[in-house]
Amino acid sequence: MTNEERKHLSKVAELGCILCHVLELGETPCEIHHLRTGMGMGQRNSHFNVIGLCPEHHRSSQGLHGLGTRGFAKKYGQDEQSLLIKTKVMLNAK
Repeated sequence: MTNEERKHLSKVAELGCILCHVLELGETPCEIHHLRTGMGMGQRNSHFNVIGLCPEHHRSSQGLHGLGTRGFAKKYGQDEQSLLIKTKVMLNAK
């Protein structure tokens, strides 16, 4: 991992959970989620194609890994791509 990638991941983590922001739940600590869109089994996306999700929205039964990408998008009205765009907008605003 390069220094540039580390800095980017740190900045994403500092934003907190992007879905909590969208849902106006306030700032919450987050875990880094690498987008799965366009990736095959066992592949990891670039460290620049990541979003921050709290443990509930990341790993729980009501989160991205629990519901799957389609179920998550249906439940929250947001998919990985839209959350990535929102993350990039927030990063650029800082």
